[in-house]
Amino acid sequence: MWDVTQRTDRLMLLDTASLYFRAYFGVPDSVKAPDGTPVNAVRGLLEFITRLVHDHHPDSLVACMDADWRPQWRVDLIPSYKAHRVAELTESGTPDEEEIPDTLSPQVPIIEDVLDAVGIARVGVEGYEADDVIGTFTGRAGGPVDIVTGDRDLFQLVDDKRERRVLYPLKGVGTLQVTDEDLLREKYGVDGSGYVDLALLRGDPSDGLPGVPGIGEKTAAKLLAQFGDLAGIMAAVDDPKSKLTPSQRKRLDESRPYIAVAPTVVRVASDVPLPDVDTALPREARDPATLDELAQRWGLGGSLQRLLSTLAG
Repeated sequence: MWDVTQRTDRLMLLDTASLYFRAYFGVPDSVKAPDGTPVNAVRGLLEFITRLVHDHHPDSLVACMDADWRPQWRVDLIPSYKAHRVAELTESGTPDEEEIPDTLSPQVPIIEDVLDAVGIARVGVEGYEADDVIGTFTGRAGGPVDIVTGDRDLFQLVDDKRERRVLYPLKGVGTLQVTDEDLLREKYGVDGSGYVDLALLRGDPSDGLPGVPGIGEKTAAKLLAQFGDLAGIMAAVDDPKSKLTPSQRKRLDESRPYIAVAPTVVRVASDVPLPDVDTALPREARDPATLDELAQRWGLGGSLQRLLSTLAG
């Protein structure tokens, strides 16, 4: 099982799907392989990784994957979790599948093959999302951690004392919001540890999390500032002398079933059984022959060469 608690080098964790979605929509689909297959997500992701390595100098790098993008244990607690992202079942009863643009899904195996041939560690664990893999790597790391993601849920892992920060892409990966506790307090009124409470109170339609009706982000931040945390807010619901408004008290009281399970759903797992994997940033391709074949077949050209040159440097 992976454990680097004694290492102090800088670890970079990629929310890979988040990045290749951005690459897919940011690079024209006119970027194609010799056989006409779109490879805009593949080449865009390679360019992203090149820029990240060049600008932030990680010693270790892991491409974290969604082995299960909608884990059943989360759905059991909140059935609406990511439900709107599920494609309709076919008549044959195909299992739930996430809706992915038609020309993106064929590129995902190519991305995986290229990362493997380059030698960049790629980790997905059955029954868990990439967020959970990232959370577990972050919790076990002995040194600084840079998490690269377009998912605000991972702001919960920000911890200045342990040098955990989120690099949040604003435009490609050339413009990144370096998310630390000062920024969280400025934008959301909470630190990393309080972000879970904020997120579950306000809800998130993109993840199918209903939140507490009538309590948006600003109200949630105000309540957390007033009562400390979610437990403090619920204690205030039970205290007739507390300064909750009647409507807030009513809505929070009626939302108890949701509030009871939401922390488990929103909080990333920290106990994922990670495989034993070499996370060191490769300086040269692990499998040059396979990589050459992939480069020729998919027309990866300069995108791949720039990555290899940056890794070698």
